[in-house]
Amino acid sequence: MSGPSEDGAVDAERDRYRFLAEVTESLTHSLDAGTAADQLARLVVPRLADWATVTVLAADGAPGSSARAHRDPDRLADVDTYLAGRITAPRDHDALAAVLRDGEPVHLRAVEPDLGPESLPEGPVRGAWERLDPRSSLFVPLQARGSAFGVLSLVRCGDRPPAGPDDVAFAVDVARRGALALDNARLYGRQQRVAETLQHSLLTPPTQPAGLEVAVRYRPAVSQDLVGGDWYDAFDRPDGATVLVIGDVAGHGVEAAAAMAQLRSAVRTLAYDSPEGPAGTLDRVDRVLAGLHVGTLATALIAHLLPPPDGAPGHLLRWSSAGHLPPLVLGADDRVRLLATRPERLLGADEFAVRSDHETALCPGETLVLVTDGLVEVGRQGIDEGLAAAARALSGLAGLSADAVCDRLLARVLPERTDDDVAVLAVRVLPS
Repeated sequence: MSGPSEDGAVDAERDRYRFLAEVTESLTHSLDAGTAADQLARLVVPRLADWATVTVLAADGAPGSSARAHRDPDRLADVDTYLAGRITAPRDHDALAAVLRDGEPVHLRAVEPDLGPESLPEGPVRGAWERLDPRSSLFVPLQARGSAFGVLSLVRCGDRPPAGPDDVAFAVDVARRGALALDNARLYGRQQRVAETLQHSLLTPPTQPAGLEVAVRYRPAVSQDLVGGDWYDAFDRPDGATVLVIGDVAGHGVEAAAAMAQLRSAVRTLAYDSPEGPAGTLDRVDRVLAGLHVGTLATALIAHLLPPPDGAPGHLLRWSSAGHLPPLVLGADDRVRLLATRPERLLGADEFAVRSDHETALCPGETLVLVTDGLVEVGRQGIDEGLAAAARALSGLAGLSADAVCDRLLARVLPERTDDDVAVLAVRVLPS
């Protein structure tokens, strides 16, 4: 039969495991390093400290993102004032260096209540320090995959005693779990930056042929989903046609960006001097993907803009779509028409079917708008509803430049944060 002390020890151990599980659960779902650091700081206060800071080093070892929390929200301003204005003492430098070098916690069981001006300037910074009243500090390494990349600082204030051996061991366990989530967020962010950089490097400025005004926009995903494989292209052919391309590779991240690079290069090369129309180019791209065993699935739309053969004003639009969203045309009278056609197979699909070219006239003052599904599926709405919303957003923009049409369309349809990347290509036929 167990006694009261044994029952208390069992309850305390269960409480520790519950808290560790809470740390893991809270941090696992965050793929942003700054958010994860902020959550970790708030989780450890007040259980392990009265005030905590989380510092995550950048890739070059310099201080990167940081977060802080205090048990009393009214003291956060003092924490910020102190952290921004302090002159770190050599002792603190040594402690932080030891933590990062050795991967072991460093415990300062006593903090001098009255540091000299060489460590703490007079004025607001010293006033904040005195109100915070720190008495002991525990520096715990944040390490994962064999290396330390940050420090969890735990500060106890006032008459709260320094951390005991059990507290230090518990803080190490908490930091270990927090570090794994933080490191995953750092790796996620690094991959996202690589994908976005690769994506932007391939999205070159469009051509600006006589009689046309071409504008493009690319908005990367900034929420949980990774940057995807959306792309656009606009260039001139030797025969005088302006080639427009917009597409979306299946998937997200570096893999999708790399697949987009391959596909964009193939489409650009095959479309440049091919005597065939857009449908013929898409067929050639299909043969290349199959022959080279490129396992890429994508939607794409290729269009040719040609001046009419009789010298009449306007341009002839000829296009073919591989499962992509239909073009929208903003008329000079402010009406928007959707150039909907029978759906045809995606690029890279196994089944074979003949592709089709479609034609229409673009009159002076009209603007052709091509978009990817990130624009129309925002808020998880259906394709038809999204296209209707895009058409409503274009209404009222007649007469504006292609650049202004792109900006107004994005501002009217998209929130600041989107779950998918978005590409927009707009071509305005200039008035005669």
